[in-house]
Amino acid sequence: MTDNVTFDDWTKLDLRAAEILEAKDIPGADKLYKLKVDLGTETRTLVAGLKQHYTREELNGKRCVVFANLEPKTLRGIESYGMVMAASNGDHSSVKLIQPDGAIALGAKIS
Repeated sequence: MTDNVTFDDWTKLDLRAAEILEAKDIPGADKLYKLKVDLGTETRTLVAGLKQHYTREELNGKRCVVFANLEPKTLRGIESYGMVMAASNGDHSSVKLIQPDGAIALGAKIS
């Protein structure tokens, strides 16, 4: 079992509905893509370890959930401004994006 978090901790997370506009290879990276995502009011660059699970073509246009207020991190020289949320099995051999159900505006807050 994992440690519990308080409701106040949960409310600090800013999860948003988004759409992946573009997925690009990163030279020398066998697991990472550089993603351009639309959050409704802004477009962001994210780096995501999805290369072993999705082709670029599969990701383009796909809806997803983005952890929007995660502290930026530089990966392979690219500043990543958030994290695409995904579910995975224990050994990460199966990874699937978490997607909003049905039509929802880009940038809609997930709660």
